[in-house]
Amino acid sequence: MTLSRPLTQTAAPQTFADAAERHLDDVFGYLLYLTRDRALADDLSGATFEKALRQWSRFDHRRGSARTWLLGIARTTALDWFRSESRRRRREEAAAAPEAHEAPFLEGLGPELQEALAALSAGEREVVALRIVLELDGGQTARVLGISPTAVSTRLSRALARLEEKVRDHDLR
Repeated sequence: MTLSRPLTQTAAPQTFADAAERHLDDVFGYLLYLTRDRALADDLSGATFEKALRQWSRFDHRRGSARTWLLGIARTTALDWFRSESRRRRREEAAAAPEAHEAPFLEGLGPELQEALAALSAGEREVVALRIVLELDGGQTARVLGISPTAVSTRLSRALARLEEKVRDHDLR
């Protein structure tokens, strides 16, 4: 039997539908984590896959996995929404307090650990979500965030050190 590709190369999805079906839950979970709003995450997931479908012909599996590519599009979609929402709020000069939303990645964690995670910066929480929760490697996380693998490693190290410090302050073991 002859292999058509080297063993070290990962198989690329045959179609966009294959990639979308395979990674829908990861994209939705990531967006839910970022937004903490199930309905918004659902809307942003739809927008993400719509953009991805339009750009599918430009996807190159040699540069990264479909999962990483889709999470990068999801991140951009969410950031665009956040910027748009911020501009809308400024225009309306609404000073409403943000609602507490469900945080799916925090389910099952004690209140002390949830508090420690909430104390991290948005960038630190994001790198923890990508590296720890979604188990992306450093290179994949770097591509999603648009930073270097070294910056990912540094950000993750700082985030974990802060978490350890907060947990220790709460005497959790």
